[in-house]
Amino acid sequence: MVNIRYVTTEEEKQKVLSAYFKEGLSGQLDTFPSKEKRKLIILQNISERFELGRVYSEIEINEVLKTIYGDFATIRRELIVYGFMNRSKDFSEYWIKED
Repeated sequence: MVNIRYVTTEEEKQKVLSAYFKEGLSGQLDTFPSKEKRKLIILQNISERFELGRVYSEIEINEVLKTIYGDFATIRRELIVYGFMNRSKDFSEYWIKED
């Protein structure tokens, strides 16, 4: 269940994305936000860069995330912590959670 504080409009999402992806959504993330609502918007956008139903190795995940942000390990961890991604117990397989 999503906390009402984190419900966003499309306009708000676009504003946050343009503030953090200054070169556009295909460019790099400037900084990773500390505020929860902004963090969720950024993580949701990043999660959409992976295919649903596909299982990725940690190396594959890292390669995608490196093109987005230098501290790719933080992004990978936050994707898991915030429930956008799952991983196997031995950390060898990663996949995007389906709703």
